[in-house]
Amino acid sequence: MNVFYNPNGIGDVLLIPVKDGNRYEWTYETKGDIVRVLGENQEVLGYNIFDASNKFELAETGAIKLTEALLAEIKNLFKDNNLDDELDFDLSPKFVVGYVEEKGPHENADKLSVCKVNVGEEVLQIVCGAPNVDAGQKVVVAKVGATMPSGLRIKPSELRGVPSNGMICSKKELGLPNAPDEKGIYVLDDSYQIGEEFNF
Repeated sequence: MNVFYNPNGIGDVLLIPVKDGNRYEWTYETKGDIVRVLGENQEVLGYNIFDASNKFELAETGAIKLTEALLAEIKNLFKDNNLDDELDFDLSPKFVVGYVEEKGPHENADKLSVCKVNVGEEVLQIVCGAPNVDAGQKVVVAKVGATMPSGLRIKPSELRGVPSNGMICSKKELGLPNAPDEKGIYVLDDSYQIGEEFNF
């Protein structure tokens, strides 16, 4: 899970997205320097923490991986502000090395493939449109809950009627330097271990 800090573009605010929601229906509650962003039925969509640089040591800007240590600091801040929200976030890696165990045709689309991808603790069904995907490859998988460099959040979906849980990524989608223009997933070499976090 990522949090976001952009002092030049937004100001000294740490953004903690929790869920997507219709921004025209957002309401807000303030507790000290913490703003709860609420959606329909008062569901928490996220938090904005103001004066963030004086509360946390934020060496990075942009998307920042939420660690156990940073989460503990956030929880302490919530406690100090009498905000008792449960912050039970899933901190497991969202970009991991996967192994394509099977590749089959999509029943409703010639250019899509239905893949079974082993990501270590589970096998995911992922619909993929890349022309170079094939069984036996090690690939980068963005699991459900991942936020792509473009800002796209990966959710469970259906592509032409077939469930898909995650995305097999290209170098371009990962924002890697010298990414090729042609379509195609990033095929990893055998030095990578299935299920390990892919850092980029």
